[in-house]
Amino acid sequence: MEGTASGHGVVNQAGRDQNFTEQRIERQVVLSYSVRPADVTAPPGLTNVPSHAHLFVGRGTELQKLDAALTDSGEVLVAAVHGLGGVGKSTLPARYATRRRDRFSPVWWITADTGEAVQAGLAALTVALQPELKQALPLEALAEWALTWLSSHDGWLLVLDNVNDPEHIAPVMARTSNGRVLVTSRLAESWHRFGAQVLRLDVLTSGQAVELLTRIAAHDRPGADLEGAADLAEELGHLPLAIEQAAAYLHQHRLSPRAYLNLLADSPAVMYDQTAQGADAARTIARIWRLTLDQLTDTPLAGDMLRVLAWYAPEAIPRTLVEGIPAALNGSPPGSRRRRGLPAWLRRRSSPRLTPGVDLTALRHALGALAAYNMIALDEGGAVTVHRLVQAVARAPDPADPHRQHDDIATARDTAARVLDEVRPSDVEDPARWPMWRALLPHIDALADHAPADTDTDITQHLLDRTATLLQRQGSLIRAIEYFQRALATNQRLHGDRSPAVLTSLGNLARAYQDAGDLERAIPMFERILADRERVLGSDHPATLTSRNNLAIAYRDAGDLERAIPMLERTLTDSEQVRGSDHVETLISRNNLASTYRDAGDLERATPMLERTLTDFEQARGSDHVETLRARNNLAVAYRDAGDLKRAIPMFEQILTDRERVLGADHPNTLISRNNLARAYRDAGDLERAVPILERTLTDFERVLGPDHPSTDIVRRNLHAARSQ
Repeated sequence: MEGTASGHGVVNQAGRDQNFTEQRIERQVVLSYSVRPADVTAPPGLTNVPSHAHLFVGRGTELQKLDAALTDSGEVLVAAVHGLGGVGKSTLPARYATRRRDRFSPVWWITADTGEAVQAGLAALTVALQPELKQALPLEALAEWALTWLSSHDGWLLVLDNVNDPEHIAPVMARTSNGRVLVTSRLAESWHRFGAQVLRLDVLTSGQAVELLTRIAAHDRPGADLEGAADLAEELGHLPLAIEQAAAYLHQHRLSPRAYLNLLADSPAVMYDQTAQGADAARTIARIWRLTLDQLTDTPLAGDMLRVLAWYAPEAIPRTLVEGIPAALNGSPPGSRRRRGLPAWLRRRSSPRLTPGVDLTALRHALGALAAYNMIALDEGGAVTVHRLVQAVARAPDPADPHRQHDDIATARDTAARVLDEVRPSDVEDPARWPMWRALLPHIDALADHAPADTDTDITQHLLDRTATLLQRQGSLIRAIEYFQRALATNQRLHGDRSPAVLTSLGNLARAYQDAGDLERAIPMFERILADRERVLGSDHPATLTSRNNLAIAYRDAGDLERAIPMLERTLTDSEQVRGSDHVETLISRNNLASTYRDAGDLERATPMLERTLTDFEQARGSDHVETLRARNNLAVAYRDAGDLKRAIPMFEQILTDRERVLGADHPNTLISRNNLARAYRDAGDLERAVPILERTLTDFERVLGPDHPSTDIVRRNLHAARSQ
């Protein structure tokens, strides 16, 4: 037993001695191939820069900024280039490195989207400097060798491309004391920790985008059809990757830019995920941004916010809209994405309020995350800007993309309409509310342009109806009629042709036709509405009185005073009984009747009634209200028609000043006031003032309302009469 044990112990020791000898020999082999990193000199021209820069357009200013950032002498210099996916963050450093390869040695490119990729890139640098180490050292040791080499040399340029997390490159930055480091990332933040000079890369200019598209699409195709190139570049938001992929597709399929635009309109999800044959299918716009949103999965509200913002105009999305989104999203149960009944906050006619605490915090976190990845931009006032192509992709459903599911996009569309309808001013007549309307109009227009009409909800039609009313008051009759028509069609689809909602929409559209001078369409609509309301509501109902008043005014505008005056007289009497003599609608009825008496030449009845109505409007609505200004204008016209120019001219001058201030110089009512003043000057024999005003007014009417509008024709006849005197 002892001998056996002793013998076993001898064998064990011999085994250990043998293993030790093998390890020593292996170390000696490694050492024989290893050279201290400080003693290794990079061969001239060593570079592995990928060929991103073979198609390079513009960016002169950006290259100069990079040059300035990386030229100073001293400790390691760091420049960070950030921007939206597809904006050319890799192409710019590749171009810079190619142009400056005589200045740096080596120029080493590392794809740095993960920590493992950084390690592999460093190991590859070691192998490039000392090829024999490839088989002798493990990956970790190769990376460590490269870091030691970088820390003991200068004159090199290291490009860390597509950094997703600054922590992935922190070990590199901690060990490099000389040389130059150029970082690219979608992230806009955290680079201060490395002392980096930060450059935000924006899209190409319009001219540069068209040049890039042309160079690719027309390559070896001297007769290529490039019609629509500028429009396509604009539709793609001048984003370099999108331009390049579209142009390659045009070249392969021999299409024109106009034809590509048609494909985009018909199948946006397909085209945003499409490449030409031979291109990198993983680098489509849709897939790049999907990867970006994958980074934000821990911020669920970020994706919801981006999908809602996609339905607005790309620029200057007001803080009021942005802050309303979380509360609107809370109107649907989490996860279902199905539209339910309106939440309580939407039923109130007040500004939206964020749910206390968590919503405000979540909103700020979501916006900050989206901005950090360059999916949006924030200005100091809280307004948001989103690249138009980001919006277009976010609106295009794709079953394969978890961030672009059909139900989520539909929920976002309806939410965008909810928030717009909630934050819009309720009053379209109050000039104090018009700045807010003007801020919202681009976003209402964008929603209307992008959302199919057959997806409109009650909220959407109500938003478009009120917007159309504002546009009508502002004189934008073509857009107003389009929105009124869409609101009417939505009400008919949702509620049936005879519903009260349809009658309201029909009346609004008829008034817009009337303002546009299209009485052939307006009058039959007014007649149908009045008949239906008398049948359903009775002859004394306020809605019936309004319908009768509208029809009477249309008869008056058509010159049929025999039908207009009795109808207006009856309406005024009924309104005084039903609403009271001081009610605003009663004042409007009295003003309409008085101005119709005036048109009939009955100034004895018209003038006192107009004077009384003006006084009542000033007390009820104030001196600057549009109805007050209308009443004052009607009274001034009565004075003029009576030959009392001493009272008429100063009143016309003041009305014109007030309307220019309140309504703007191009508002139809302002143009009418200018025409009225010029005619009064003409009646007074002051042609030197009358003719230039009429000439300018005719030009403006032709531009604003068109050459065939009845008001334009009135000004044209007044100008002819003035020139003939």
